[in-house]
Amino acid sequence: MARRNGNKQLAMLFPVVCGVRDACVTPFLTLYLRNLGVAAPWVGILMGTKHLVAACWTPFCAFLAKRYQKRRMFLTGSLLGSAGASLLMVLVPPVDRSLNNHFCNGSNKVVTTVLPLGVTQTVNMTSSQGSVPNHWAGAPSLPGSRHTRALDTSGFPNGSGKNQERILRALQAYFAGSVEGARITTQALHPVTSGLRANSQEGTFEVDNATLGTLPRSAALGSPDNLSKAQGDDQALDHSSKGPQWTFILSLGFVAFWELLTAPLEQVADDSLFEYLDFVDAADRNRNLWMWRLLGMSAGVCGIAALVGHLECFLVTNGPRGVIHFYSYALFSTLALAVSTAFPVPIYQQQGLSYKPIKALSLIRGDSRLILLAFTVFWIGATASTVQNFLFWHMKDHGSSELVMGFSVALGLLGEVLFHPFRTSLLRKLSRVGVLGLGLSCLALQLLYYSFSWSWWSVLPVQILSAISSGALWWAVGTSLEDLATSGVERSLSTMFRGHFYESGCSLGSFVGGFVVMRFSIAVLYQACCVVLLLWLAVFLATQPRLPQEQRINYSKLLALEGSDSSDSEQGSERDWLVKAMREEKVDWKG
Repeated sequence: MARRNGNKQLAMLFPVVCGVRDACVTPFLTLYLRNLGVAAPWVGILMGTKHLVAACWTPFCAFLAKRYQKRRMFLTGSLLGSAGASLLMVLVPPVDRSLNNHFCNGSNKVVTTVLPLGVTQTVNMTSSQGSVPNHWAGAPSLPGSRHTRALDTSGFPNGSGKNQERILRALQAYFAGSVEGARITTQALHPVTSGLRANSQEGTFEVDNATLGTLPRSAALGSPDNLSKAQGDDQALDHSSKGPQWTFILSLGFVAFWELLTAPLEQVADDSLFEYLDFVDAADRNRNLWMWRLLGMSAGVCGIAALVGHLECFLVTNGPRGVIHFYSYALFSTLALAVSTAFPVPIYQQQGLSYKPIKALSLIRGDSRLILLAFTVFWIGATASTVQNFLFWHMKDHGSSELVMGFSVALGLLGEVLFHPFRTSLLRKLSRVGVLGLGLSCLALQLLYYSFSWSWWSVLPVQILSAISSGALWWAVGTSLEDLATSGVERSLSTMFRGHFYESGCSLGSFVGGFVVMRFSIAVLYQACCVVLLLWLAVFLATQPRLPQEQRINYSKLLALEGSDSSDSEQGSERDWLVKAMREEKVDWKG
């Protein structure tokens, strides 16, 4: 008995450690790729490939682990392999190798401009080490300006000739606006405008009076909506050179290899835990383990962000910014490996091949309500992937530090946990279809709000909506699957929706999202996703009432309900759930 209790405690500890481990890298991966100089469309391809590998590889590994009773081997191999594979990302060279350490030593990149009147001014494009290590940092501003901003030139190449033209192009995109908020160190204080011309002999930029006279002061300097797009365009055009090609190819190979090793862990561990808890008559605890994982992720995402912000320059003296994320991931993978040695892995009693996934697929194909739900989950994944991939880019363009980014993720995760006690009452009042509609509406509202972000902190208030747009939305999906599933295929059906349909949607959203960011901007991407969600919501609400509404009898679910209500004093035939269920089924068949 004592050993069983110890295993139950480890069963709760393992998701916490794995949650901290995943939070060290997963939210910040695309930000790290940006620091390497990878452009938005290639980041989309990388993340799309990652989700595609997860969608195809995870169920296959779970089947092999169960079929050949190798779950312990898969757990150990996944933890060890993913720890090593994550460190390979540290070896990926940035597009501009001079960026390796300038964020720690506070080096400045200086561009000299020659004004028409012969006055030379210097624009210091600084990547400072302050509390806001990003595109915008606090700095002195011109008289009358309302914001203090500085230009982060990470990703801009050094050199002359073609590189000068690229710098000029990036500067023109950056300074396409007014002088409001510019950080300028000059011998004669003078606004920097978009009317820049390269001087190949002197290696300088020139500004003409015509441009100075026509530029409106009310325009925003370096609009954050255009920053990511400008940098992405610049990098995309340069992918004919050898450096960016190698950065992208190595990143793609390492990310795909890393996902191959990481993907089996969660599904294999979840299957093992479910069977063990079911064996010790504690299967109800499996429903609440996700909360422990979210709590671990909340602590991990804030902890690693604080560590990076304050200690990275002391712990890591070489390499692009963010490498400490991968070292932390490897450390917690090792800790999870130590915990997994006592993780309960029951021996599967083989009784021939299991056809539950095939049954689940056949069930979906024959039920129009499940087909509609599958498309809904697919579009949720497609739109949610844009938040996972580019929200931190958007926040960085507005001056957010990694600590603020981590705090925004933690707010959403904690909102889901705190809102969970209201799950039953919400589903009872609105029904599962109503909660699905509410969740889709809140997700669309979040995306629209993101597109109009105006400051480094503006994302934080709307994160509380994640309790509904993520938590309540998935509760409604899970309840719908339980109602529509036949006995014995509930878990296979849930795995197929979360694994195949959701991950496939994330893959498509990542592939398309990167090119939308390059062609337009992150704000346009979020507005487009909002429109897609609202259109699908209209289709869903218009189609759902017209579908057949018969409800299958799930005897395993009824048995679980009977076990939880065994202490209640029920009288007469109402106590015999099996008789009642068979009577209802007989009536349905006659009808």
